[in-house]
Amino acid sequence: MPSFLGMSFAAGCGKEPAGGCGEQVVKKGCGLVGQFAIRSAFLLGAERMIAVDRVPKRLAMGRQAGAETLHHDDVNVLEALDELTAGRGPDACIDAVGMEAHGPNFDTLVDKSEQRVRLVTDRAHTLRQAIHACGKGGVISIPGVYGGYLDSMPMGAAFDKGLTFRMGQTHCQRYMGPLLNLIERGQVDPSFVVTHRCSLEDAPDAYKLFASRKQDCIKVVLTP
Repeated sequence: MPSFLGMSFAAGCGKEPAGGCGEQVVKKGCGLVGQFAIRSAFLLGAERMIAVDRVPKRLAMGRQAGAETLHHDDVNVLEALDELTAGRGPDACIDAVGMEAHGPNFDTLVDKSEQRVRLVTDRAHTLRQAIHACGKGGVISIPGVYGGYLDSMPMGAAFDKGLTFRMGQTHCQRYMGPLLNLIERGQVDPSFVVTHRCSLEDAPDAYKLFASRKQDCIKVVLTP
């Protein structure tokens, strides 16, 4: 339980932009941090949560938490979000994917080509999409990790919309106490993300499983 508090749960809840009733929040990436962000958005007052991913199991977990879901490869995400928000755009977008965005997107293919010749270090498709999707005066929250240099960022769109960006390492010590209180009161049970358990001796195989994303793996717990 303490590891959940100090790491992903703090990242998901602590950087959540939703805080007032009436907010529509879009979450891109439904892995470990994304699942906590969905739940924390509702805890902090979001009226509506729309989750985007391409892994069916993760989308199903998002729906169980009350989120509407979009399969990234089945729809035009920007058009779908525009329709779902009556042309206004979300009040907040959360990028929980970070620098390893992938998929059959033109800008991702360009990023991969630029990575090969060391012009960029990160693939920023999700962040670009969040900027284009977010409504005017909205918030872009970035718990997804970026490690270096990005290219072709739509900063003109961000400037025109007057967007606010929140990002960086989560201040875990600041949030650990309040999050522990939520768990003790039964408002949140972080154990739902545990999909696999194994012994410490099996750690190498567990890391391979987690990296491969096979067997719907989201969180592995190692027992000494």
